[in-house]
Amino acid sequence: MTLKLNTENIRYINIFEDITGTRVKDCIVDNEMNKIIIVVEQGKIGRAIGKGGSNIKKIKRLLNKNIEIIEYSSDIMEFITNIMGNICVKNVRILEKNGKKCVYIEVPQKEKGIAIGKRGQRIKKVKMLLRRNQNIDDVVIS
Repeated sequence: MTLKLNTENIRYINIFEDITGTRVKDCIVDNEMNKIIIVVEQGKIGRAIGKGGSNIKKIKRLLNKNIEIIEYSSDIMEFITNIMGNICVKNVRILEKNGKKCVYIEVPQKEKGIAIGKRGQRIKKVKMLLRRNQNIDDVVIS
């Protein structure tokens, strides 16, 4: 699968890779939230963050944007867990129907609202990252 990046994405990727020495797999600019979401190669998140968060602080100052780093994994359960952060992911099921892949993410009932996020922001992020990096068409939180 080939990701389509615009010049803004490529610029941010180049800055991030130059400062961190970490290869970027994906970059999403969320202007509404003034945030850049960076997906780094598996096993490289520590290097990307830097000692005491030094790399993130430097990039945040330079770009005047919040930075979120997510570690990629080819294992969909692990990748979803990385995207969801501190939310407990109990189970992940992938169903394919009419050529479309849908992921059902099971979280504890008390964390369901957090998993969806304010105005659906977190679920939008999950859907976008899974569509771009895992060829998933839809995501349902259950």
